[in-house]
Amino acid sequence: MFHVKHPPHILLINPWITDFAAYNLWVKPLGILSIGSILRQAGFRVSLVDCLDFPSRKKTYGDGMFYKIRIEKPLPLKYIPRYYSRYGVPDTLLLDKFSSIEKPDVICITSGMTYWYHGVFKVIEITKKLFKDTPTILGGIYATLCYEHAIKHSGADIVLKGGNEWELLKLISEITHFELRIDHWELKIDDLPYPVFDLYPSLDYVCISTSRGCPFRCSYCASHYLTGGFERRDPLQVIDEIEYWTTQHGVSNIAFYDDALLVEPFKNIIPLLKGVISRKIHCNFHAPNGLHIREIDEEVAALLFRGGFKTIRLGLETSNEVLQIETGGKVDNQGFQSALRNLKKAGYPLENIGVYIMAGLPGQRVEQVEETIAFVRENGAKPLLTEYSPTPHTVMFQKAKELSTFDLEKEPLFHNNSVFPCQWEGFTPADLRTLKEDLKKA
Repeated sequence: MFHVKHPPHILLINPWITDFAAYNLWVKPLGILSIGSILRQAGFRVSLVDCLDFPSRKKTYGDGMFYKIRIEKPLPLKYIPRYYSRYGVPDTLLLDKFSSIEKPDVICITSGMTYWYHGVFKVIEITKKLFKDTPTILGGIYATLCYEHAIKHSGADIVLKGGNEWELLKLISEITHFELRIDHWELKIDDLPYPVFDLYPSLDYVCISTSRGCPFRCSYCASHYLTGGFERRDPLQVIDEIEYWTTQHGVSNIAFYDDALLVEPFKNIIPLLKGVISRKIHCNFHAPNGLHIREIDEEVAALLFRGGFKTIRLGLETSNEVLQIETGGKVDNQGFQSALRNLKKAGYPLENIGVYIMAGLPGQRVEQVEETIAFVRENGAKPLLTEYSPTPHTVMFQKAKELSTFDLEKEPLFHNNSVFPCQWEGFTPADLRTLKEDLKKA
């Protein structure tokens, strides 16, 4: 009797979040889901364990609260007077999930925020016990931005930087001695198959990117370091993907993960939304990352409304003109006011438009944030406070290290905005609490 040898089995894992607070703003591990689709197309068998995929309270559009379990705070954060939690599936149920999975030949684990690494380490520890001798590969944001820390402390067998899918594919091929079913595939952005969202037992929403990277170089953002450039998909292929998820899987909510969705609108968002409208695709779109204000003219605003964008978030960051230039120069106050006028004319109630405001930037004074909040309110929109998180390999990280009392270089837990890493006499934790309380009252 001949035995058919199965292709190698690759287990993909999205770890828990460990933090003081977390909200499911259409969170899915798009990077590792895309890697899963590439592995599957290359001939591997792929399975997925997403530790964040557990029933929780959901809102109308699929976003909502994560299930959480209170856990002990890591030692460096003991002094923070807040509860610390692990977000996602309970550990007993996670063990049940793992026990039902065929032993993998390779385990690929992604990582999110740098200060969530305790959840990553716990998952690696569990898989090492359950799947002895199975090599673990760690990638993602934390692994890239804190590469040396991950190598030294994570327990993973291999730590990979960046989003080089071809490098990972060749590595897994070498580990498993499996010949790839791909011939000279350069993995250009339009060559990639759809992410393996079909591995989820149910789908409330999916996430889509029309591009990789960002053409801007904002001083607080590491997008350029994580991706190495800016590359955009053919908008017609994006429309095809939207149509696929809505018709084949019944998805009614899609979140765009782009850093630059509206940049060069005639090359991307305008043909994309015109295609969605002409094909009569009915879907709720969301832009949690924030939209570039400068590109929202009357035509773009009208297409956003007609095309089905329900969640509009604008990235103002600050109304202070000096800070606007220092942080990247991608927005000004006149452009912000013009965008709001155009969105209102298109049909959006201004009070439903959230505007991201940065708080706690190195050297920032609380008065600057108060002025920005007042400016947003005066123009009828809803201010949303975004607390600064120091991010390695950014221009602002160097300034943050100089001004912070925390060791931002050696301990990623101190990147957590909940510790208010760049507090000083001009902007204290008490000032931040007052700002938050005032926003709740409004």
